[in-house]
Amino acid sequence: MSTALIILAAGKGTRMSSDLPKVLHPIAQAPMLAHAMMAGRALEPDHTVVVAGHEAEAVRSAVVDIDDTATVVLQTEQLGTAHAVDQARAVLDDYDGDVVVLYGDTPFLQADTIERMIAARTSADLVILGFDAADPARYGRLLMDGDSLERIVEFKDASDEEREITFCNSGLLACDAKLLFDLISKVGNANASSEYYLTDVVELARAEGRRVTAVACDESETLGVNSRADLARADAVFQSRARAELLELGVTLMAPETVYLSLDTIIGRDTVIEPNVVFGPGVTVESGALIRAFSHLEGCHVSRGAKVGPYARLRPGAELAENTHVGNFVEIKNAEIAEGAKVNHLSYIGDASVGKKTNIGAGTITCNYDGVMKHHTEIGANAFIGSNTLLVAPVKVGEEAMTASGAVITKDVEDGALAIARAPQVSKPGRARKLMDLLRAKKKKRDEDAS
Repeated sequence: MSTALIILAAGKGTRMSSDLPKVLHPIAQAPMLAHAMMAGRALEPDHTVVVAGHEAEAVRSAVVDIDDTATVVLQTEQLGTAHAVDQARAVLDDYDGDVVVLYGDTPFLQADTIERMIAARTSADLVILGFDAADPARYGRLLMDGDSLERIVEFKDASDEEREITFCNSGLLACDAKLLFDLISKVGNANASSEYYLTDVVELARAEGRRVTAVACDESETLGVNSRADLARADAVFQSRARAELLELGVTLMAPETVYLSLDTIIGRDTVIEPNVVFGPGVTVESGALIRAFSHLEGCHVSRGAKVGPYARLRPGAELAENTHVGNFVEIKNAEIAEGAKVNHLSYIGDASVGKKTNIGAGTITCNYDGVMKHHTEIGANAFIGSNTLLVAPVKVGEEAMTASGAVITKDVEDGALAIARAPQVSKPGRARKLMDLLRAKKKKRDEDAS
């Protein structure tokens, strides 16, 4: 069955106390809107329509980054959820299929839940998503007669008996597109807020003799984000789930509660992650790698058998081949480290390529930036870069070449050559004592003048 998605993302989110649209606040380093869109993507929808309002251009830009095939429509006035859905009418006017309505601030809906909603459409005209609430509080209650949804009653309008019901309305639904827009055209705004509520379509559908049902999901899937506190709780929920999934897939997390993951983090089985590791966006770690404590990875690829850290930083464009070593206080940026190469101590390797089995000594720096442009450093296979070498790019060090410790390399080094590029050492007998005596005298005079 063909399916389209309508994702509501027009709200300002006043309780967030932010200039950023609510749906763009990040959970696991990705806008919460991305979580909702990814859940829907599993259906391979024919259309994805995002309804934007507050800061619409920012939302549009984010949508393009997430899915450049999605369409963004504008709700210029926030007149309720039915009004928001109606903004997608022009895009889906001739669409012959089902529509699923999702919310951009409800990030944890699972793809299989959406699939169950679509499956329920084979025997019902309108499907509402509900959940059994541990604390129903002020949620709208779903009044069921068997598998038929009779009506939705808001808490303020519910009787004492109805308030005992724990099956609550999530606000999400699935319906034939043409029927949904027909029902929405009949929704009124005769209520205290003068808004057009999407939930009113249930009563309208029932009045037409349509069959309405509800599908249940776990309450955690309906978690909405309306405040910074909600955002923090949502991120904690994501992290807990993602860690549990990695453990189930065969990844060792030595202190799971200290490992921070992003929405798109990929880690292979038999990899070991030590405590206090942060995975930013765009990280793939292959099987059997070791990520030591207090390392930070972002936009990088770590191959099988590689060892990273402790206290290492892999920045975007870092590509580590199999069995490489990147050690403590090493930063790699936009650089390829070939198989078996080692960068073990206190080094910066940026805009560079390092050949197989090359050893980079402690304190090595690729001087890649001239204040305007970035430049590339190429280091061949089986080279040895002495400690505290500065490689002033653009520069090339050949295969099996060496640089002396403390060298400043400004010219290419041919294969097999030893490059020594440092000022000669000069000793001045007795000058150290004289200099220190002079400095102590100056300090004494300064202290006396100050007093």
